[in-house]
Amino acid sequence: MTGFAREAGFLKTENTEYSWFFEVKSVNGKSLDIKTKLPVWLESLSVVLKNTAAKYFARGSVSVYLEINSSESGETVRINDALLDRLAEKAADVFEGNPSKFEKPSISELMGIKGVVETIEKDIDDDVMRRLENELTESFEKVCGKLQKDRQEEGIKIAGALRDILAKIETDVGKIEVLADKQPDRLKSRLKEQIKELLGDNPQISEERLAQEVVLYVARADIREEIDRLKAHIKTAEKLLSANEAVGRRLDFLCQELNREANTACSKSADIKITNLGMELKTLIEQLREQVQNME
Repeated sequence: MTGFAREAGFLKTENTEYSWFFEVKSVNGKSLDIKTKLPVWLESLSVVLKNTAAKYFARGSVSVYLEINSSESGETVRINDALLDRLAEKAADVFEGNPSKFEKPSISELMGIKGVVETIEKDIDDDVMRRLENELTESFEKVCGKLQKDRQEEGIKIAGALRDILAKIETDVGKIEVLADKQPDRLKSRLKEQIKELLGDNPQISEERLAQEVVLYVARADIREEIDRLKAHIKTAEKLLSANEAVGRRLDFLCQELNREANTACSKSADIKITNLGMELKTLIEQLREQVQNME
């Protein structure tokens, strides 16, 4: 399910003021996948945030972004003098060896080489770090609650759309059932007509043998079991939509089962009307499956 939420926070310590905001968004996904983007010095908080998010969400791809600022910079710069000296010496040797091909090295170019200037984090007092991590975790709980509410509101709309599709599926299954009940008599008449056409007015076949052939013919085209299973799956789907819990995966499985029964009914059908209704049914089931992908 898709959704977005934002939550800001603030912490004032003896020497520093911290301000931050979380942005959390989610998109559709078959399973739960949580990705975090945190400042390097707070990477240890990633596991805590993922475990917290898992309490609120059961499905979807969830992206977590944290931006934090402080009144006192948490970073300091250190120059790697040994590396800079070696680079300067080497650059000077190259230039002096062939001044016509190379320009005289500049300090800005040397300082821009990776590893010469290092950014390091200032140490934060352990007590301050614990307070900060606790405040950040509380803020994250709030933003997860906001996102959950946003997703629930979307879920109510999706559930309504799913119920409409299920009602259409149920209607089509009812039409197929009516036709299936009449199918044995039609098949019997059709078989007799085909035998008469092949053998003429005096077919050399006994009534008993004819009855056996009719039974086999009808049995191969009997779709009443498939209809019963379709009706059972529809009732189960309706119950799941009324449940106050994550049902996306189970509905996804039910879509597979509905599609399987519809395929079997189409393949066994000896009536073009049933086949056409079966194809319409498969289209509705695919629409149902597409909407279920948005459900948690």
